[in-house]
Amino acid sequence: MSGEDAIWTSLPVPAILLDPQDRIAGINPAAEGFMMSSSRALMGQPVWDKLAVNAPLEEAFERARANDAPLFVNDVDVGTGERAPMQCNLQVAPLTGCPGHMIMLISPRELAGRMVQNSNVKSAAKSAIGMAEMLAHEIKNPLAGITGAAQLLSMTLGPEDLELTDLIVSESRRIVSLLERVEQFGNISAPDMRPVNVHDVLDRARRSAMLGFAAHMALIEDYDPSLPLALGDSDQLLQVVLNLLKNAAEAARGRPGTIRLHTYYEQSLRVRRGEGQGKALPLQIEIIDDGPGLPPEIADQVFDPFVSGRENGTGLGLALAAKIISDHDGWISVNSVPGRTVFRISLQRAADATKEA
Repeated sequence: MSGEDAIWTSLPVPAILLDPQDRIAGINPAAEGFMMSSSRALMGQPVWDKLAVNAPLEEAFERARANDAPLFVNDVDVGTGERAPMQCNLQVAPLTGCPGHMIMLISPRELAGRMVQNSNVKSAAKSAIGMAEMLAHEIKNPLAGITGAAQLLSMTLGPEDLELTDLIVSESRRIVSLLERVEQFGNISAPDMRPVNVHDVLDRARRSAMLGFAAHMALIEDYDPSLPLALGDSDQLLQVVLNLLKNAAEAARGRPGTIRLHTYYEQSLRVRRGEGQGKALPLQIEIIDDGPGLPPEIADQVFDPFVSGRENGTGLGLALAAKIISDHDGWISVNSVPGRTVFRISLQRAADATKEA
């Protein structure tokens, strides 16, 4: 392998060589992973048939080609039709010595800015823990007394007044249940990080869902059989997946629908924490449903405690899922439009963690 070939192969970001007609003339391994297809299948294909970008780029490309000048496009969503789009920066430059040819680099955002979301989740979760610990004794004990008094009163009341005491008892129990769910934040121990087959986790969650809350849904497996082992706590990851499946099933509101469990490998995804180079999170799990989508007013806050799009929802399930994934040094995100909601979990490879150790 020549030096040029070695550099091309070793580039950590997806790189695509385009001919004068914007057909794919070359692709590096990172781009094969990003586009989830082999170079043999992509060679000669029009790039805009294979990449979906939420910006009109064709004219800008032609100007850059005509002027023999580079082009930089930041913060655009780039997808391949196989998965939810992700925010990227694009860099395009003319290829020296090959008139009309351009090289395009796709740089998925390292999500440094979005890490605020995970930080906010942790801070909000800590606040919820503190609130629960402070209020548990002050609220739950009086509530037990109120409930008991209402039950005693119900023994001496006529049928027309029993509805009021029943309301007191049911609402008191609902508040106690809410406090107990908040306390779950503090009861989750640090994850027991071991090599995990994520497909085993997904299969356990799928079987449980099909026998219960998702019996009215069609659950489709769309797995990458070559996916390596992840680093994680299988029981905690199961809790996260079950929560996401339950949300997808409840979004259907009793109507038949489809939930797709999708796994794939994305070599280029990294999350930067602090000033480091970033942690690789190549193992991707997606829970995709065809429901109505998230309400726009809460779409950016769904991982915060007490934010819910359902009537009488506590808004704690997704916050708990985000806390668990954050404790795994992973990443959870959502992309939602009517008819397609994608919750995406990104995890470390067990082999990478072994190398770092």
